[in-house]
Amino acid sequence: MCASASAETAHSSDVTVDPAAIQETKQLGDRSFSPYANRKFPTRPLWGDQHLHTSWSFDAGFVCTIGVEEALRFARGETVETTYGVPAQLSRPLDWVVMTDHSDSLGFTSEIRAGNEELMKDKLLKKWNETMASGDLDAITAVAMDAIQRQGKGTLPEAAKDPEFLQSVWEKYTKIIEGYNDPGRFTAFIGYEWTPNPGPGNNMHRNVVYRDGKEIADKMSPYTTFESQDPEDLWKWMATYEEKTGGRVHAIPHNGNLSNGLMFNAVETYSGGELTKEYAETRMRFERIYETTQIKGDGESHPSLSPNDEFADFELWDKGNLNLTPKKPGMIQYEYSREAYKNGLMLEKKLGANPFKFGLAAGTDAHTALAAVEEDNFFGKHSGVEPSPSRWEHITLAFDGREILGWEMASAGYTAVWATENTREAIWDAMHRKEVYASTGPRMSVRFFGGWEFTEEDAMAREPGWVGYDKGVPMGADMEKGPDGKSPSFLVAAMRDPIGGNLDRMQVIKGWLDKEGKTHERIYDVAVSGDRKIGEDGRCKEKVGDTVDVKNATWTNSIGAPELSAVWTDPDFDPTEPAFYYVRVIQIPTPRWTAYECKRFGITMPDEVPMKIQERAYTSPIWYNP
Repeated sequence: MCASASAETAHSSDVTVDPAAIQETKQLGDRSFSPYANRKFPTRPLWGDQHLHTSWSFDAGFVCTIGVEEALRFARGETVETTYGVPAQLSRPLDWVVMTDHSDSLGFTSEIRAGNEELMKDKLLKKWNETMASGDLDAITAVAMDAIQRQGKGTLPEAAKDPEFLQSVWEKYTKIIEGYNDPGRFTAFIGYEWTPNPGPGNNMHRNVVYRDGKEIADKMSPYTTFESQDPEDLWKWMATYEEKTGGRVHAIPHNGNLSNGLMFNAVETYSGGELTKEYAETRMRFERIYETTQIKGDGESHPSLSPNDEFADFELWDKGNLNLTPKKPGMIQYEYSREAYKNGLMLEKKLGANPFKFGLAAGTDAHTALAAVEEDNFFGKHSGVEPSPSRWEHITLAFDGREILGWEMASAGYTAVWATENTREAIWDAMHRKEVYASTGPRMSVRFFGGWEFTEEDAMAREPGWVGYDKGVPMGADMEKGPDGKSPSFLVAAMRDPIGGNLDRMQVIKGWLDKEGKTHERIYDVAVSGDRKIGEDGRCKEKVGDTVDVKNATWTNSIGAPELSAVWTDPDFDPTEPAFYYVRVIQIPTPRWTAYECKRFGITMPDEVPMKIQERAYTSPIWYNP
């Protein structure tokens, strides 16, 4: 003990401290010795679902018995039991989730199921209660569809519209969500779905997402379609909420492929009014991002709109609206995000503001309470189509002889957010600035920056964020005018999902408005895997290959690349023409959920049922406006 003390004394007496040397060690130029200390930019994407329903939703509650609490537990990685008692768990926890049960009659179905005495005085509600108790799935599904139709037509019983009931349920709802919000680890957003079905059956739905907690969110009841089905009235409610409470909200429109031409109408407003600058600015104030892919099909583009895009024919639901009312000529051009971007450029020139300047998100729209989209872990649209040997042929939608079958469900999607921390405020703010991207399921990491000074060497950066934020702007932003005679350059980098398929290619998709006021689009392959080549036309015609073993529902990562990066300069840039650019990342082929179903249940499906899928991610655009 004494020897040790003597040694310590002797050692400390030999040390000399140079304050200048310590200060020099602490700070090297503009950055500290540790390159990771005090970074101001987001360093990893945070994955979540902005569109999830439970038994508290009016339509889901006829079959689903899983509530809000179980949904939140599942999203943060816990095992729960489905409506039919099947254990379910995610491969990895999500970082965040928005609870978006329908505001119309929120919690009402649960009260019907429980046999609420007051509600049972209504003959229709009594009949629904008896059907729900029967266990007859076909009869229950029929009742649910009847209820949805009545909701769309505004003919539900008056008890379903009681504002006092809604407020009391809302306060219970927000209390549960608040209890699961864990800043820094898991973010639970308060939200709801506003569900207009004008027509009926034209999908004009929006998810309303709160930046706020329960204390502020409870000050006003959610907006319902009993009050209005006009999006402009929703925006007025949102403005009133912000003025009255000091809180913040934004709305996320759903996949427009089922809107029969209403979602991105570039001619008139929902009410038939003239499009104005005020309309465009208000829409972009409150609808910053758009759900471009989910279970009810993909909404990026359509072969009829993009005939030169071999990847546009992906998980299409284009037979009609939610009632399968057939589309009329001209409707499709107002339903897909890429065409909306092009029309937005045209409208900005005409109005002085762009109503379609949104970022891209994705969601499940699951009515099972399970935010599960992986192809081997897909629990379907609603609890009536949980995994079974026959769900592939289950009729998902059917009206007047038209139908969509179970195998047409798309297992999608998740939203990735480049946020500085896992909190409501940081994630909501990232959504608001549109620094987000959509995935059809895989959690691939995608960076996209635009500027005027990127070089080929920048593509080799191991942390693209450093050079990306230093030299340019991220996805969702606007590029300022560049030096005369110079074309914009873009830094693009992607890394595969750690447990997913390798990458086939990265593409920049450009749209622009020419001097005559006509819109155009063009696709450029900017990086491809293997030894394939990109031609002078900017395209790689050679396919990546295919390792899928359909019989065993497996594949290998012996093709493709685990990561791709590139700096791409627009070879066709005209500084006088407004344009947008976004990135699409394509995976190699992997088994679709239908292949896993065949393997697990030992069944065979018809040749028309796809067994393979090339999953993808879509970034929010970067805009250039001269």
